[in-house]
Amino acid sequence: MSVRLARTMWHQIEPVHATLYFSPEAFEEAAALGYDVTTRWPSYFAWRTAPLGAAGPALVAATYYSFSPSMIAEYVPGVWETATPAQVLEARLRAMDRTLRGLLGDRIDDGVKEAAELAIRAAESVDVAHRPLAAANLDLPWAEEPHVALWQAYTVLREHRGDGHLTALHAAGLDACEALVSFAAVGAAPAENFAGRGWSDEEWAAARDRLAGRGLIDGEGTATPAGRALRDQVERMTDELAAGPWRALGEAGAERLAELNLPLLGAVFEAGLLPTVTTLGIGKIQAPE
Repeated sequence: MSVRLARTMWHQIEPVHATLYFSPEAFEEAAALGYDVTTRWPSYFAWRTAPLGAAGPALVAATYYSFSPSMIAEYVPGVWETATPAQVLEARLRAMDRTLRGLLGDRIDDGVKEAAELAIRAAESVDVAHRPLAAANLDLPWAEEPHVALWQAYTVLREHRGDGHLTALHAAGLDACEALVSFAAVGAAPAENFAGRGWSDEEWAAARDRLAGRGLIDGEGTATPAGRALRDQVERMTDELAAGPWRALGEAGAERLAELNLPLLGAVFEAGLLPTVTTLGIGKIQAPE
């Protein structure tokens, strides 16, 4: 049950977590720090990496996995010349305070405190071994405002799952570019959705050739039965590795959290802040990190 619950709760929390990377309020805060917001990548790398400190490109490539190292190097460590990690973290909390207040309006206090308490309990139970992004976010103090603390807890849980997903991809023998190619090959998202991750046409083609050599995709770039089975294996392992905090919270606690989260989740989708759910991977298959 906890394995199925892990996927169900991922569907609940991923959209809320992801608002940081798309909300107008977050872009305003990023611009105030001095970041170029004509593209989302400078603020994305700053927001997501700041809990790790002034990380360099190798660490970011290791923890993000599916981004091209050359693309990462365009932004990291340069993002820390614009603002320090501490400044970014302060602005991140302001961004989420404003974003969530804008989404919930008068409903900001309706069940949010209880939801935050449940989410924090789940977040504080995570096993952070081999989970650097989850651990770095868990090291941060909880915000005093319940709605911001709720987002922080969701972020710990989201990164905990994401870190585990990378373990599953690595166990399946899928390198960073192959992870994206295999995701596209099963029809979970078109290849063009990942153009922003920085892989060249030559690198993408080489990854396709490697997967074809393993019998995982055919000549058209479509997953073979073996390729689909491998992706299923990745999904099962991802869910298993993400189950711990939901096992600790319990089915009743998780169901209550999902119930309390519905107004916020609905507000996120109604606002139209996010790209397609397949880009985020909110479906049967998780998009590579």
